[in-house]
Amino acid sequence: MPRFSVVVPAYRVQGYLRECLESVLSQSCGDFELIVVDDRSPDACGAIAAEYAERDARVRLLSTPVHSGTGAARNAGAGRACGRHLLFLDGDDILLPGALEAVADRLTAAGEAEPDLLLLGHDSIDWWGNVRAAGDSPGDPLGTIPAACNRLFRRDFFVRHGLRFPDGPYGDVLPVHRAALLAAHSTAVVDEVCVRRRERRSGSISTTPGRHHFAVIEQYTDLLAAVPDADERARIFPHMTRHLLAVLTDPRRITAADRADFFRAVSRHYLTNRPAGHRPPAGKAGVRHRALAAGSYAAFRAAESADSGIEQGRSALGAGKRALRHRVLRAAYRTDLHRALDPHLAVYGAYWNRGVSCNPSAIHRKVLELAPHVRNVWVIGSRYRDRVPEGIEHVIEGSRPYWQVMARATYLVNNSSFPGGFTKRPGQVYLQTHHGTPLKTMGLDQRRYPAGAHGINFGKVLDHADQWDYSLSSNQHSTEVWERVYPSTYEALNLGYPRNDVYFTSTAADIARIRAGLGIAPGTRTVLYAPTHRDYRKGFLPRLDLASFADVLGPSCVLLVRAHYYYRSVARAAPRPRDGRIIDVTDHPSTEELALAADVLITDYSSLLFDYACLDRPVVVYAPDWQAYRLSRGTYFDLLSGRPGDTPGALATSEPELVDLFRQGGWDTDSTAKLREAFRARFCPYDDGRAAERVVRRVFG
Repeated sequence: MPRFSVVVPAYRVQGYLRECLESVLSQSCGDFELIVVDDRSPDACGAIAAEYAERDARVRLLSTPVHSGTGAARNAGAGRACGRHLLFLDGDDILLPGALEAVADRLTAAGEAEPDLLLLGHDSIDWWGNVRAAGDSPGDPLGTIPAACNRLFRRDFFVRHGLRFPDGPYGDVLPVHRAALLAAHSTAVVDEVCVRRRERRSGSISTTPGRHHFAVIEQYTDLLAAVPDADERARIFPHMTRHLLAVLTDPRRITAADRADFFRAVSRHYLTNRPAGHRPPAGKAGVRHRALAAGSYAAFRAAESADSGIEQGRSALGAGKRALRHRVLRAAYRTDLHRALDPHLAVYGAYWNRGVSCNPSAIHRKVLELAPHVRNVWVIGSRYRDRVPEGIEHVIEGSRPYWQVMARATYLVNNSSFPGGFTKRPGQVYLQTHHGTPLKTMGLDQRRYPAGAHGINFGKVLDHADQWDYSLSSNQHSTEVWERVYPSTYEALNLGYPRNDVYFTSTAADIARIRAGLGIAPGTRTVLYAPTHRDYRKGFLPRLDLASFADVLGPSCVLLVRAHYYYRSVARAAPRPRDGRIIDVTDHPSTEELALAADVLITDYSSLLFDYACLDRPVVVYAPDWQAYRLSRGTYFDLLSGRPGDTPGALATSEPELVDLFRQGGWDTDSTAKLREAFRARFCPYDDGRAAERVVRRVFG
């Protein structure tokens, strides 16, 4: 029998579940079982939990027959638990390091008088990464936030009293408060912060406004009905009222349109259950109590207005900024916003308007095939107009035609963002394709690495994510990261990367044509060197003597050098080739064609290594500055670990090591082929040559 049973219901938390499970499994006290209950989650929660159950015997996976809600999932987990104590975590909660050890020490110190209920120190973290103290009364079971995660239940106590979580929102209220009353004389406290609750920006019931929050009143009604003792009901009453008022005044829960109805429902509940002789508290809380007692929403609003001068000022400032932005928009654009959307107009952008490429380009080609009635227009920066292929309709960013198509297009497709702060209209469909699998930190995670953030406005990052209807992924790793670092209400499309279709559909004749166009003679081994951008360094400075390396490769090889798109040319960084064995392909319009031409890829942290894996050709990771890169930008896994699934092939951390790999054949061996196979299985599961078709049929109908 383990000492602790940790029960984690999992539903629509794929972006956070791994961190939750890791936080439990990495505890210094290992005397526990971890029960994950997949509540028929439509995302990858079940697969993630199964992965952990397969590799760690302490993890048990349960699956509900149908989606039943958090309460039923917790009950199912508690019913299968074997531990002496129960801890309930949500799938996006975090058990802080040393938490179980602190809990175990407190229980051991109690000896035979182990408490039935142990209150745990807790805090919360929002989507910005800000950690806030709980602000409740840790020594008062009724005064603590009514959440299952901030208390440990003795299992025989939980079972003996028939404690269960009811269906629906706010299901913690009844069992948590009942337990607090039943264990009034057998309760202890762990002062250390043990649990970190996550405040989600979107995707959770608590942050989705609506009338489902009225359920909190029903839960308290059921609680009071289950408590026959009048004195105990009186103890609950002030904490209950504080909770109901907190819900009432939270705009993330109760909309302005519903606030009067919610107030009246709370007022009726207040009057029905107010204990005899109850006296309202002092201060602002007392004013609120008296408004409830009088049933006067007008009095309540007046009290709130008198105390909201600062918030009104902030709101006015925000409105002023929005008004300024709208004034800057052209008068014609404002007019166009009132015209009907064109159901046959699609607008595309890629890499901040640098040209026609990547996933949007592949989608565009498939739209031409499957939906020829659609007019396709690209947004191009004025500096890059010479990169637009002949026959591609395009507009220059910021121009009158740009604002016209942005106002009326039904479909918006981009791998970065559209310029100018456009207004997304109801009925417009925005597909965010992204432009690579994330090895380096992205989105909100970049806040932890200011050296690589370069003044990013993260508020605007979230505003941009709020415009998306769909977020495209080529693997489950990407889906989980996007959900966490761009928290919003879009739908994840696990359909593969359209730009990778050519790796499956290109013929030998296609590849021969590409190689000939690059000036590569038949039979020549081609090595593509494609390092990525460094946030901590300006300019392209390869950590490789290109001329010397070309000599090592020999006369039967050609070295293609592809700098990141931030750098237009590597001519100043590399000597001019004397015999054509070094070709600068930085300005080549298609990364996919370069990959098809190459027999082997040398790269560092570029997303190209994930795409190139589709070809099942050798990959060499050359990472001489791995530690500096990880410290300045942060990464999601250890590319140099040598573990299957993390490392795509041979590794080199210095130029001599890289040279030895090619001199001695270590760049392509049986062991590197096995690494490549595992890497491909992890990061290319959806790529099969038909991703563009799936995307077009899903988004364009």
